[in-house]
Amino acid sequence: MAPSSSKANKKGAADAAAWMFNVVTSVGIIIVNKALMATYGFSYATTLTGMHFATTTLMTGVLRWLGYIQASHLPYPELLKFVFFANFSIVGMNVSLMWNSVGFYQIAKLTMIPVSCLLEVLFDKIRYSRDTKLSIGVVLLGVGVCTVTDVSVNAKGFIAAFIAVWSTSLQQYYVHYLQRKYSLSSFNLLGHTAPAQAATLLLLGPFLDYWLTNKRIDTYDYSAVSVMFIVISCTIAVGTNLSQFICIGRFTAVSFQVLGHMKTILVLIMGFFFFGKDGLNLHVVLGMIIAVVGMIWYGNASSKPGGKERWSLSLPTNRPQKQSNLSESDEHDGKV
Repeated sequence: MAPSSSKANKKGAADAAAWMFNVVTSVGIIIVNKALMATYGFSYATTLTGMHFATTTLMTGVLRWLGYIQASHLPYPELLKFVFFANFSIVGMNVSLMWNSVGFYQIAKLTMIPVSCLLEVLFDKIRYSRDTKLSIGVVLLGVGVCTVTDVSVNAKGFIAAFIAVWSTSLQQYYVHYLQRKYSLSSFNLLGHTAPAQAATLLLLGPFLDYWLTNKRIDTYDYSAVSVMFIVISCTIAVGTNLSQFICIGRFTAVSFQVLGHMKTILVLIMGFFFFGKDGLNLHVVLGMIIAVVGMIWYGNASSKPGGKERWSLSLPTNRPQKQSNLSESDEHDGKV
């Protein structure tokens, strides 16, 4: 029993470290980008994302040259599908934010959880227990109370939000799918996808940003401080991109979405701490408490036997023995 307990403790510690890595880098890049865009007027979000992936590509190239990333294979059609979903996610989110009110934008983001659940049910034959479903509902309620204010929607805004939600959910599902199917580590998968995303976003980004903001990136007045913030943003983005792949690989897209709302709460808290308490009121605090309770409930409910499992499992005798070592999470296929 002791070796099993030790292994579980090590996995729990690694999971917690991966999650904290994602939280710190995600919150950090939000703060840096807010300063870059609001204070220094660098409002070219899509092009900046392309810079992030270019930096990530450079990092994976250096690590491959040093021998830390081994050669791996990802079929070209799979790569194209992933880049298609990922780029539509980035563009869709930017356009949705531009065309919709902040309230509807937040509601659209919340719907990623049920969409991700639907994808797991359809493609992975996952079955959720009643407690797991209820806990997800509590998380959605809490985050909604925290973040949703005015809600107005129009036809083109709804279409943009629909595309953003489905492409983001598919992209996150696909990260987990590709890592499992092709035995890819997070670094390996980034090594395949980052160059393609960098090339497409750097090519299309300036045109899309001009369409969204009516500003041309070649006319931006760069300063030493703004360039420093761009470099910091790109550096943190390497960790954000890597930690996202690590977390989705270790957990699932649904768990990543549920726990991801903890970052929303942390951003709100840090905003109150750094920028004043104007937005801090009773219903926001209540929403935070509800969301945190829901996240704790979800973690407990989904980890119990039957909390989140496959409808049917393939016979183990039909799978090569080495497949059991692809990831620790494969030992309990439906568990978080």
